[in-house]
Amino acid sequence: MREYEIVIIGGGSAGIAAAIAAYNKGCSDILILEKDKELGGILLQCIHNGFGLHRFKEELAGPAYAEKWVDMLKDTDVVVKTGTTVTHLTSDKKITYVNKDEGYVTVSAKAIIVSVGCRERARGNIATPGYRPSGVWSAGTAQKYINMQGYMVGKRVFILGSGDIGLIMARRMTLEGAKVLGVAELMPYSNGLPRNMKQCLEDFDIPLYLSHTVSDIRGKDRLTGITISRVDENLQPIAGTEIDFDVDTLLLSVGLIPDSALFEEAGIELHRKTKGPVVDEHLMTSLPGVFACGNGLHVHDLVDFVSMEGEEAGSSAAKYVLDKDYREACDKRSDGEGDDTLALVPGDGIGYVLPSKIHGSLMEDSLEIKMRVTRNDRKVKLVMKAGDKVIKSLNKPRIAPSEMEKMVVRKTELEGITGTVTLSVEA
Repeated sequence: MREYEIVIIGGGSAGIAAAIAAYNKGCSDILILEKDKELGGILLQCIHNGFGLHRFKEELAGPAYAEKWVDMLKDTDVVVKTGTTVTHLTSDKKITYVNKDEGYVTVSAKAIIVSVGCRERARGNIATPGYRPSGVWSAGTAQKYINMQGYMVGKRVFILGSGDIGLIMARRMTLEGAKVLGVAELMPYSNGLPRNMKQCLEDFDIPLYLSHTVSDIRGKDRLTGITISRVDENLQPIAGTEIDFDVDTLLLSVGLIPDSALFEEAGIELHRKTKGPVVDEHLMTSLPGVFACGNGLHVHDLVDFVSMEGEEAGSSAAKYVLDKDYREACDKRSDGEGDDTLALVPGDGIGYVLPSKIHGSLMEDSLEIKMRVTRNDRKVKLVMKAGDKVIKSLNKPRIAPSEMEKMVVRKTELEGITGTVTLSVEA
């Protein structure tokens, strides 16, 4: 059985960045496995601009952003297998994949980076009433048909969900000549970035119905219309608030879920909130030597941050492969030895925190902690506490669930702290 230093599952922006970072840290025997025929992942269908401002200091379309990473990868000796689907990941770090040239193959690795991305929630996840006519699409699938295959999915369109892909598709459908009658959002606030709210809805006079959901779908063979209703505090439709729309297309932009099948098979602990794996300060999962990054770990708001997280995972994986002392320390902690773990948990106003745990002795001099807030608010502070002791606080003029919040904590600030650390939003 062929053993690699590092195998990376997924060749999107996180996987490519991880491979380059690991190579630059000294690993030369690296393999990327990508199920599609080209590297780049979801970026290839995102033809709008707005990518690269943080990582490359320039504004790029999705394919151009991916091309930059692919060009950098060409300067390495990383082996890439496209058109290759990973079917199994085991707890002893064996990977089984299949492709048309090699057939069914099993390899092993000293370290594995899983960067498989996420999937869209579909109609079955939200229990929308009505028949199942054609014309009901997930927003990402519709984007792929329009941008990559040149197929127009509809002419009179309504969108459920105000996440970024839903907002971007409202603009895209309008530019292609469709009439977008509106966007409904279950929550009392938009889940999209402010710039997408402005550029995709306001600039095209597309109405946004907050605290609304689709309460009926009409049509058997093809969608003929929908009804939206205002929802109450329990997110249930309120009778008497119905609004009807004659449409032939409904796009669902109702959230993304990390693709966790491989983690589950390997027995890796999953996070209750994100549905991705639980990771430590080095993006290592509960299985030593297996790292996670990108939207397969948690759903990001910007692809630049996906790539940066991939670089972090690649550097960590290289350290695990090349640094014997670090590797042995990680393996011991998985067996419960020398445990100096701090658990990071969400408090009031925080949906989840990443990483979920910190190993004090293995932590670098500083660590960037990411957190997703659960409400829109102004003039608040993010507070890190151990019991009643405030470790750190950060004033914020505004917060929003659509934007990831970050806090840098130094190793010296955690000295003497044990047990659980809570992060919360305070006035």
